[in-house]
Amino acid sequence: MRHEEFIGQVQNRGRLSGHGEAERATRAVLETLGERIPEGLADNLAAQLPHEIGEHLRRTEVYGGAGSGERFGRHDFIERVGARAGADDPHAAFLTRVVLEVTDEATHGGVAHKVAGSLPADLRDLVASGSNG
Repeated sequence: MRHEEFIGQVQNRGRLSGHGEAERATRAVLETLGERIPEGLADNLAAQLPHEIGEHLRRTEVYGGAGSGERFGRHDFIERVGARAGADDPHAAFLTRVVLEVTDEATHGGVAHKVAGSLPADLRDLVASGSNG
């Protein structure tokens, strides 16, 4: 999947008004995911995505500098996405589901399955539910 196609899918499924909003949502979700999952897994996932999008997974120092593999649950994940995307919690949760769904499709499910397996159950639900969930 190319960069423009990925962002277009996020924009369409997220019912966002423009590419800028879709870029911001994608960055917010993937940077937060990059903080949560182990670095090697983040690198593996990043390699499966368009370069500009995959780089968001490698920016783990953005939120407090804790790096990758940090332990936090659904509430903190959504809160971080919302802070980065400028969205309230319900919208941040929806955007998270959208971006993770498009990421799963862009990687043909293989890497995303490993990502889901590295997350606690409350975060796995976000991965599994998709944009309609």
